[in-house]
Amino acid sequence: MTTNTFQGVILFMAAAVFELGGAYLIWQWQRTGKSILWAFVGVVSLFIYGLIQTKQAFGFGRAFAAYGGVFIVGAMVWGWLIDGHIPDRWDVIGGLVCLIGVGIILLVPRT
Repeated sequence: MTTNTFQGVILFMAAAVFELGGAYLIWQWQRTGKSILWAFVGVVSLFIYGLIQTKQAFGFGRAFAAYGGVFIVGAMVWGWLIDGHIPDRWDVIGGLVCLIGVGIILLVPRT
C-alpha cells in the first residue's frame, strides 16, 4: 500500500466517524428529545467531516464516489457497535461489494 493510499484510507475512516457521528447526534436530538446542544455538536462534526474530505489527494468526484462505499460499510459498523443492530449476511455481502467498488475507483491504474 502506497503512502497516498494509506493516507486516503485514514482520511476516509476519519471522515466516516465525523459524518456518522454528526448525523447520529442530530438523529438523537430529533428522535429522542436530546438537548439542542446535541444538534449543535452534530453540525460541528459534519463541518469537520467536510474539511477532512478536502484533504484527499484526488479530485472531488472520485473522493466522494469512493467515500460512498466507505460510508455504507461505516454505517453498518456504527449500527452494530452503537445501536446493537448485527449485520446479516446480506449486509456483509453488500458491504463487501461496496468496498470492491471503492478499490476499483481508487486502486486501478489510470492511463
